[in-house]
Parts: sequence; C-alpha cells; structure tokens
Amino acid sequence: MKTTLSLALGTALALILSGCSDTDTSQVAESVPETPTETVMTTDPAENNPFFVESPLYMHYPQFDKIKNEHYLPAFERGMEEQLAEIDAITNQAEAPTFDNTLIPMEESGQLLNRAARVFFAMTSANTNDELESIRSEMAPKFSAHNDRIRLNAELFARIQALYDERDTLELDPESYRLIEETHKDFVRAGAQLSDADKETLKAMNAELASLQTQFSQNVLNEVNASAVVVDSREELEGMSETSIEAAAEAAKEKDMEGKYLIALLNTSQQPPLTDLKDRALRQRIMEASLARGSRGGEFDNREILTRVVKIRAERAQLMGYPNHAAYGLENQTARTTEAVNERLASLAPPAAANAKREAADIQAIIDAEGGDFQLASWDWNFYAEKVRMQRYNFDAAQLRPYFEMNNVLEKGVFYAAEQVFGITFKERKDLPVYQEDVRVFEVFEADGSTLALFLMDPYARPSKRGGAWMNAYVSQSLLMENKPVVANHLNITKPTSADEPTLMTFDEVTTMFHEFGHALHGMFSNVKYPEFSDTSVPRDFVEYPSQVNEMWSTWPTILENYAVHYETGEPMPQELLDKVLETRKFNQGYSTTEYLAASLLDQKWHQLTPEEVPTAEGLLDFEHTTLQEAGVALDTVPPRYRSTYFSHIVGGYSAGYYAYIWSEVLDADTVEWFKENGGLTRENGDHFRQTLLSRGGAEDAMTLFKNFRGAEPDIQPLLDRRGLN
Repeated sequence: MKTTLSLALGTALALILSGCSDTDTSQVAESVPETPTETVMTTDPAENNPFFVESPLYMHYPQFDKIKNEHYLPAFERGMEEQLAEIDAITNQAEAPTFDNTLIPMEESGQLLNRAARVFFAMTSANTNDELESIRSEMAPKFSAHNDRIRLNAELFARIQALYDERDTLELDPESYRLIEETHKDFVRAGAQLSDADKETLKAMNAELASLQTQFSQNVLNEVNASAVVVDSREELEGMSETSIEAAAEAAKEKDMEGKYLIALLNTSQQPPLTDLKDRALRQRIMEASLARGSRGGEFDNREILTRVVKIRAERAQLMGYPNHAAYGLENQTARTTEAVNERLASLAPPAAANAKREAADIQAIIDAEGGDFQLASWDWNFYAEKVRMQRYNFDAAQLRPYFEMNNVLEKGVFYAAEQVFGITFKERKDLPVYQEDVRVFEVFEADGSTLALFLMDPYARPSKRGGAWMNAYVSQSLLMENKPVVANHLNITKPTSADEPTLMTFDEVTTMFHEFGHALHGMFSNVKYPEFSDTSVPRDFVEYPSQVNEMWSTWPTILENYAVHYETGEPMPQELLDKVLETRKFNQGYSTTEYLAASLLDQKWHQLTPEEVPTAEGLLDFEHTTLQEAGVALDTVPPRYRSTYFSHIVGGYSAGYYAYIWSEVLDADTVEWFKENGGLTRENGDHFRQTLLSRGGAEDAMTLFKNFRGAEPDIQPLLDRRGLN
C-alpha cells in the first residue's frame, strides 16, 4: 500500500484530507524557501525549527535527530502563512496569466508546509505518541480550511480557467499541457465553480470530515491496542512459535501483567496466531475480539463516526452535482463509473464464494476425520486450512520460516531482484539519523554508479505504529525542484525479544515485503518535471499495479533460490519444498478472494448511498450483513477482510476505492504474462517496464501508460487463471 502525501500545490494536504490512509497516490517535491538569514541565527527555540529551512542533509533527508514534537505546530502555522502569501502573489500580479507566472509558482508553493507535513504524517503512522495525536486532532480542520482557501480562491481559479481555455494555443510540451488540464480538473472537483453560498457549505463539510477522519483513525489504533487478548497460561499458546510466545510475554510484561501473555491484534479481521493455536477456545476469543473492534461500545466505538462520514460525503457529492460519493470518486479513476466497478465485483463474487465453500467442505472433512464435534467457524479456518495444505501437498507452511530470515529476504531477495531486473544496487548508510532504532537507510545507485534515491526500511510492529504495510515519500523526485526521491517502506513483522534471535518471516510477510518495494521502485524511478505528477501520482486503481507486479519476483525461481536459504546452515531450500511453494500458490484462493471482495463490496455499498439511505449507527451491523448477503458473500466462515468500523482504508484515501487491488491485479497478472512471453527476468524487460511506465508517474494517462508498456489492452484471463475463478 501506498500513503498519499500531496496535491498539485506543493503541499501534503491530500494526505491530511484523506485521513492518513494506507495509500499514497500523489507526492510533491521540496525546494529551498526564501528564509531570512536571521531565522537561523536566533536563539528562540521556535525559530531554530529544523523545518524552517530545507534539510542540509544528503538529498534533503529529514533531520530526524533534530525534529521534536514542539516543532510541528510552528512549522504548520508558518507554512500555511507562507503558502497563502505565495498564492496571493500569484493572484495579485497585474500581468495576464501565463504558464510561467501561474502554474509554475503554484507547483513551487508550500514548501515549508510540505516538509513538515511529510514527516509529521509519516510519524503519526509509524511512531506516534499522545502529543502527536493531539496535534493531528487540532490541525485536521485547520488544514482543511487552508486547502479550501486555496482551492476555492476565485481569483486563482480565474487564472487557471484562462490558461485552460487557451491551452491549445500555448505551444506546451505534453507534460505541461497535462499540468494545466489536471490542475483545472482538481480545482473544479474541489468546488471552484460552486456559488459563494455553496462554497461556504462545502468548507463546513470538509472541516467536519477532516476531524471525523482523524478521530476514526485514532480510534482504530487505540482499539487495536485495547482489544489485545490476555492469556493466562503458556499451555494455552500451544502451537505458537517460541518467538511469538516470548513476544506475547514481553508485551504483557510491558503492561504490568507479569506471568501472563498478551496477543496483539493486527488491523485485518483474521489474525496470524489463528493459524498456529491449537486451543479452539482461545482462537474464538481472538477472532471475536478482532471482529468486535469499533462496534462494542466505549470510547473507541466508530459506528457513529462512520455513518456521519458517509452521510457528509453523500451530501457533498450531491452538492457537487454527483448522485453519490462513489460516482464522484470514480470519475477520477481508471474505472470511471460505479457501473464498471459493480460489474467487475459482481462477476468475481459468485465464483470466489463457490471456491470458498468448496474449501470449507475440505476443511470440514478434516475436522470430522479428527473427531471434531463442531462445525467450521471463522476462527478455525486458518488453523485447519494448514492441515488441508499438509494433507494435499504434504507441506506445512511453518517449514518455510527457517528459510526466510528477514535480512536475507531483503538483501538477497528484494534488493537482488531489483538488481537483476533494473540494474540498481544498494549500500547501507549508517551516518543518516533515524526516528527509531530498527529503521535502516540505504543509498540506491544506478547501473552507471550515480545516485538514484535513498530508501528507508522500517520492518517491525510496535504499539506506536499503525497496522498494515505501506510506502511513503519524504522527498519526491522533480526535475523542476531538482530533487531526487527519499522513500520508505513500513511493515509490521513481530520483532524477536532477543537481539541474537533471527527474524523469521512467513511467506505472506515475504510477499508483502516485495509488494511494498514495488511501490518504492515506482517512487524511486520517477522521472518527471512537475511535483503534481511525481512518484506514484496515479489513480487509486492503478497505484497498486506496479507493487503487485513486483510480487512476481518473490517466487521467481532464480530469485527464490538466492534468498531462501536456511538461517542456521546456509543450505538452500530443498527443491521439493521449493516446488511445493510454487505449487500451492492457488491454495486457499477462494477464501482470500472472498474476504477481499466482501470488504470491497462494503466500501462500494457505503459510498453509493444517498444521504437519506445512510443507516443509523445502531443499524450499521445489520447494514453490513444485508450488503454481504445480497452480494452472495455473507459466509460466516469468511468474514470481510475489514469490517466497517476498522476499515481505515475507506475512511481515508481509499473511499469507494478498495476495489483498486483487484482492478490493478488484472493489469498485474497480464504484465506477468508479458514478462514470461518475453524471456522473463532480463534487464531488457525491466528497462522497458521502467521507461514506459514506472518512470512516468502521472505525467500521462494511466491506461495509456499500460498500453505503451504492454502494446495492447489489458486481458482479464490471466487473473482468472491465477485465482482459480474460471
């Protein structure tokens, strides 16, 4: 997943307004603001703010060793003032609007605000604390108001409109021409053409949404921590690895529960321990705790917040002239319409559910054969699915972990694949400061030895870090700003309690590491002029495509052979086990597809409602059940990947957009076929992918980029084959 940081004005406000969700689609680069010399010389702590000048570190890498909580508010306040002054300078000039006196200074505006916001929202996701969360709550409506002051500025829009009307006569290069079109569209979609009265209504809606989205995301993190399951005895944890048991003991000790065990939850409905735990009653406790999050009453209950968010979005969409929020959001995606998304999801749901039911029957047969006097439940699925896997393939997923030591996977897997496909190399930099001791920094080099980017890896879970996995950019590539990218990946792997103990990964975690690095490559390979188009500034239903493609290399034989070695002996994974890894890739696809589609269908249903159709908070769970039942995916054994009350994606940047993963996977599966048809892992293929697509960011239409790469329209058949949905 990607984390959005910007909009066309050189600010990080899109992330702010999206509620800091798990996906990032538009990033903006930074440049040196004209800061008076005396600002640096003063002894006033507020003036010695590391955000007030561009970072002097290599490639403007953030000064994590100097940044403190008290620096954010002054930076935000001054940053907003500076940007508004920059916008006033554009609108107050006597000269008629030109590309150079209007669009260029807009792209260059807001650099101080951008610097501070990029780091701030990275920290509230990766290493937050109460003070940062308080600042986030305070600033959310202020950021919304700041954004509206720019996007609803009539004088500024008049200049943009004039350039838009004259664009065909301006003799612009294609990227500059697109900048005019996209900026005009952004302003129109932000409400620039509304009446003054409607603009005031819109501002109030945006401010309330910003506060609600912030509160929702804070509740999700707090509820994850509050819902951790306390276990009294080690015997109940039978089946879990020693590393996981020790981590649970340490987590309990940190909460002053010496002698007990604390099982932390991830944000998804299913939880990793459910694969291993033999104690069915404990499995049930964990699953029920997971599913109840945000809807069990108490201070972190999200039902009221979610229904209010959905209603305001529906009202706002109608104010803007759209039937519902989904119609508004999808207009700007490659899918374009709710009809297209509904058709795609409806076509995939029946075969996915049918596959899941067949898988459930296989699992029930195992339960019955073992003398289990119970019917399969959601908390049993992962545990018994592994038994089915063992029976069918004589293969236990736990056998893989000794071959997936984390550093090996990163350096001899993820990095090695990038070296083979794209010719880039990596060197660790220990001289640059980090915000947390486990974070590692690498300089990335082109084949000719020149520097391409800086890359940060933050691998471990901790209470201060939100769930999931994501990428963000601290500095985005831009030829206009003369910036090279500084990007980061974040995972949530359990850290061993002992420094001497290796971090052994599951195969899902390995795949996730390759996936997130696909986002990082998309950011590092960016080669565009304008911040508006930098990095992963592409539609939501396109942004996951390059990252999903990069998952291909996790099981590519020559790559897998290079990193899948036993952490103790150094022996390669046996060929028989290697073959089984590849053989079982379609295993359990009915379950995984159904849980994903269930979440996607919920997202669409919520955002295709009119204001009058939005249920009450008390009716939220009934609404969920009815939606899944009508779609044919209401399986008690297969809960949606996220229930609405902890579905951070759709309250943030993926509203009406969670379908994007399956939409992107059509392109991904077809791209994998292209690589296979053209010789597989070769530099020639990698360079073609990079030059035609990965380097272009949003500088061209997304589907045009795909066709430039593939030479044809996308074909859905490879996806159907991959997921067994034929």
